[in-house]
Formats: sequence, structure tokens, C-alpha cells
Amino acid sequence: MRVMERTFREQFFFLLLCLSVLKGDCRYIESNDIAKDELYSLLSSDLRREMPELLMYRRPLRCLDMVAVEGQFTFTAETPQLSCAAFFMAEPNELISVEFDSVDIDCSGGDFITMFDGWVMKGEKFPSSQDHPLPLYERYVNYCDSGAARKSVRSSQNVAMVFFRVHGAGSSFAVTVRKHVNPFPCNVISQSPEGSYTMVTPQQHRNCSFSIIYPVAIDISEFNLAHHSNFPKRSLPSCAESGDYVQLLGGSGIDTSKLLPITDLCISFTGPTHMKIGCDNTVVRMVSSGRFVSRVSFSYRLLDSQELQTIKLNNVEDFCFNN
Repeated sequence: MRVMERTFREQFFFLLLCLSVLKGDCRYIESNDIAKDELYSLLSSDLRREMPELLMYRRPLRCLDMVAVEGQFTFTAETPQLSCAAFFMAEPNELISVEFDSVDIDCSGGDFITMFDGWVMKGEKFPSSQDHPLPLYERYVNYCDSGAARKSVRSSQNVAMVFFRVHGAGSSFAVTVRKHVNPFPCNVISQSPEGSYTMVTPQQHRNCSFSIIYPVAIDISEFNLAHHSNFPKRSLPSCAESGDYVQLLGGSGIDTSKLLPITDLCISFTGPTHMKIGCDNTVVRMVSSGRFVSRVSFSYRLLDSQELQTIKLNNVEDFCFNN
């Protein structure tokens, strides 16, 4: 039996570590940096917004970075940096705005700063083009093309990212990151390997996904379509034909259109539906026709090593170890 490939989540953080070591940026991988991020995140969003600009959280932005707090992050190139990306993440019920400040780059010389509405990892996008409200080309905002007209850009979900490339030493820019309440969250990447969530689509024709980038045990406690039909509960064509249903998906990437279906649910029920899914990414995806108020509630927790080993040895129980 072959050994399961390192998960894309592990690859991402391993790449971050390797790049930092190779570039001599080990000074950034310090516990006090993490502690400050965590301490600042404990402050409520309302309190942080009331703080004067002088008290705004600030730190340097790295060529490859992950940011989960509000604040101002400044990048200054010591050498040419041709392939950089910063990933931003908020709570499930929040949106992210990114404002460009003090930009000093050479757009005519090939430099650029581009915000993407979502995440791109290993060529895959979250949310997928099927689930995002905007066409793909509108999800990219290039500072060099828009300039002062689009100094601030807001995401459609709780994740966003910035790609950038600068050729000259001393080139710099700053981004100010703020979080905003989203009354109807749709498309979420979970920050945590455990928790609970209720996803609601208020009579809108859209698809919403909740992505858990961990192998998890998941319990769906309620699924309500606000109507009663005799559709089958498990994966049959009539679920998709109904136009309103919930999918459980699994796989190793972040694009939900490329994940493998585990099961479909298309009748209302109350009571636990329990599954253990040993995939790098587990997704609860709600497809809505807009005719009904759809609601699904679920909880999830990280699988321990013994549970993962059991799943790995049982080919019937989980396909993620065989693909």
C-alpha cells in the first residue's frame, strides 16, 4: 500500500518555511511574531476600528505570507521578487477589504500588484468559477491597471489574496487589511480543524461551500429545504435534478468542481448523519435554486492518527487514500 502524499496544506506551510530559510528570513519565524498576531486577534473588530491609526497593528509583509488579522502590512524589496503571494483569511461571517497604500513600484517595468477575490493554490481556485458570483476576469484587480480608481477592494467571502512582483531593490507598498461583517456568508474556508456551522441560502440562486482543509469527522445535524419532497436521500441523479440539495465532497485540492462526490442529501431531516472523511479537503456544498430557504447545520472535528490509520487500511471506507 502506497504512502499517502503529503497534503497540500502541509506542502504550503513547508514551502513557506523553506523559502524563509533559503532567503535568510528566519528572523520572521519567531514565536513573538505569532504571539503578537494572536494577541491582536483577541481584540474585537469594533474595538480595533475605534482605535486611532497610530495604534493600528503593523508588521512587514513577506514574499510568501499568511495574514489572519487586521492591520497594515508593508513590503519592501531588498532584491528582485518575481513570484510573491499573500493569503488573507477572516472568520466565516466576515469579508476582507484590502487597501493599497504608499505604492512605489515600476508598473511600466513589469512590476504589478494584483488582488484576487478568493484563493489560488497549485493552479486551483476557491471559490470555484461555478460557485463565485463574479466572472473570473472580474475577480482579479491589478493596481497598475486601475491605480487610484481601485485603491480598496473587498472580497466576496472570508478569504482573499494578493499576488505581486517587483524587480527593483527598494520598491515597496503597503496594504491595509480590514474585516467586515457578512450577514449572509457564502463560500468559506475554515480557520480551524474543529467547530460547528449553519449555512443558509435565503431564496437566492447560488451555490455555497464550506471548506475544511483537514481530514475530519463530520456530523450533519439538520438539513431543511423548507419544503417536503420524496427525493431519495443518497447519491442519485434525482438529487441534482431537484435543484436544491447538499453535497459532501472530498479531495486534495481547493477547487470544489474538481473534488470527488461522497454523498448527496436532498430531503429535509433532523438527526445526526455521521461520516469520517480522510481527505485533505472536506467540503459541505449547498446548491440552491432560489425557490426555497435552504439550511444545513453541521459540526466537525479533526480525525486522530488512529482513526486515519483505520480509514487508510479500509479501502471501502474512504477513497482519498487511493487517489
